[in-house]
Amino acid sequence: MRTGGATRPGAVLGCGLALALVTGGLCAGCGGPGGPSGARTVTATPSPSATSPEDLCTKVVAHWSRKVLDSHTYGDYQTMGLSNGQYDILREVVDDARAVKKTRGAEAADALIGREARAGCRDWYRTGGPSNGPWG
Repeated sequence: MRTGGATRPGAVLGCGLALALVTGGLCAGCGGPGGPSGARTVTATPSPSATSPEDLCTKVVAHWSRKVLDSHTYGDYQTMGLSNGQYDILREVVDDARAVKKTRGAEAADALIGREARAGCRDWYRTGGPSNGPWG
């Protein structure tokens, strides 16, 4: 909003208020739910529920179990983002899944990974999970 090559001070303020209103800020003196001189109330939406430690354990153990199923090594648990306890669960799950894959196929091994990862993590958290020691 230029007049005679200069910006009017009110134009900059008006743009700032419009920006505040668009981004959810409060705009005193603007029309709307709060009235011309009242402040508008913004209601916060609750955040989505957090994933439980057991569910997170199950997801990461199952994910990495599927990744290492066909390899001849397990890799480094730290680069996988696993704790020592989760890595122990993964090794058991993968050993069992390899045996099932040989006898019953990949689909059966995949289903076993989901079940055993869930059971292993459930049992691990039932007995204290990562709080069992420094290497959890």
